[in-house]
Amino acid sequence: MVDYIPCLDNWKAIKTFRKLERKERHCPKGPSPRCLLPLPPGYKTPVPWPKSRDMIWYDNVPHPKLVEYKKEQHWVVKSGEYLVFPGGGTQFKEGVAHYVEAIEKILPVIQWGKHTRVVLDVGCGVASFGGYLLDKDVITLSFAPKDEHDAQIQFALERGIPATLSVIGTKKLTFPNDAYDVVHCARCRVRWDADGGKPLIEINRILRPGGYFIWSATPVYLKDEEHQKIWQAMVALTESICWKIVKKTSINGLGIGLVIYQKPVTSSCYEARKEDIPRLCDPNRRPNISWYEPLDGCLPPVPAVSEDGIYNWPAPWPERLNTKPSSLSKESDSQKNFMEDSNHWSALVSDIYLEGLTVNWSSIRNVMDMNAGYGGFAAALIDLPLWVMNVVPIHEADTLPVIFDRGLIGTYHDWCESLSTYPRTYDLLHLSFLLKSLTQRCNILDVVMEMDRILRPGGTLLVQDTMEMINELTSALNSLHWSSSLYQDQFLVGKKGFWRPHSDATA
Repeated sequence: MVDYIPCLDNWKAIKTFRKLERKERHCPKGPSPRCLLPLPPGYKTPVPWPKSRDMIWYDNVPHPKLVEYKKEQHWVVKSGEYLVFPGGGTQFKEGVAHYVEAIEKILPVIQWGKHTRVVLDVGCGVASFGGYLLDKDVITLSFAPKDEHDAQIQFALERGIPATLSVIGTKKLTFPNDAYDVVHCARCRVRWDADGGKPLIEINRILRPGGYFIWSATPVYLKDEEHQKIWQAMVALTESICWKIVKKTSINGLGIGLVIYQKPVTSSCYEARKEDIPRLCDPNRRPNISWYEPLDGCLPPVPAVSEDGIYNWPAPWPERLNTKPSSLSKESDSQKNFMEDSNHWSALVSDIYLEGLTVNWSSIRNVMDMNAGYGGFAAALIDLPLWVMNVVPIHEADTLPVIFDRGLIGTYHDWCESLSTYPRTYDLLHLSFLLKSLTQRCNILDVVMEMDRILRPGGTLLVQDTMEMINELTSALNSLHWSSSLYQDQFLVGKKGFWRPHSDATA
């Protein structure tokens, strides 16, 4: 019960589905469960960043299965009161640092932290790949399903590394088209050619044109019949979606190999194929619909954003953060609105959030902006040692492509449902003028209960809204024994404590 995730632990619904579908979202029907989750026995304030990248309290995530299952590969080791992460992995035989450096030597144009800023790590283990890339100024979102080894993603978030629970099953991933600069899979246990190649076609959808897919797996380098059968299926599939191999090689001294594919920058190859398999998506369809949408196995056209019809890569990082995003609306005032929004958040964060409110920013690592807009809040915090998950609610304007163009990460979500993350995983939740629209569709108490579930004890809720909404929110927070303070009649700072009821209770 301490790790309850309502939309992933709905066993009544889950047992009616097949294997992969069981790992997808199945939210309870009817009223949301209003239960307060107990803390694990011995729970402590998390180890601060950057120490947490290498070690966390065992009592905060007391899951020993992965320690035992992966003990030969040094993913994670129990040492006294701590879980320690040495940087090992199935494909990281000399450590993750050696592996990351080797990729850049194999393909220098990847330029970690300049050309490549936003990465998706599929089936990420304990997210050591993404954790190490932070040193390179690369933001990596690591994802995996809720797993049989217990809590890979929970380990990652406790470490302070961006991560989320998801699976490539029967539904689209909750990201827009053309979002990630690089997608990485190291023995991620996804059969890419399954179901007519729909898993890899979904990766093609979210991979930026000109972006790279790095596949480090046994079919790349083992020559037995079974592995070669998988490799040949991958060859046929990647050719059908016009990916080209830019490197296929072994990593010196590691006894492993990898292949790096590149997605095309125009649609010309799609049109020149002898067979229209997989088919092209309907060009009149809204491009970024991915919330509860089934995998459709079609190829979206490559967006032409230059006069010669070729996709332009974003500016190098960090200039990319404040450069006009290519996905910005073509309306005449869109660039003006974008710049005004960036300036607004820069001033607000500098003058109010960092200086005027009782927020201890030095203790904050994992941040979620629940109504992210263009990502201005996250951009204004870019120099602090924290990361922000930018959430674009599905009933608000679709600005998530802009967020990725800026070199930030995010996801779509409906806040009338539970988020696909473990309890106690964020240090700060930020919410700007979203409550009014939410209360038209669901009960504010259900939203507050979800905030309580995902925020760590000692964590902070930072809200800007009308006094009507703040008063309603404050009442709900008081019922959960939170403390709160008001600033300038529009900013609320809520603090979650360690209080839990002594027995099962509802708010």
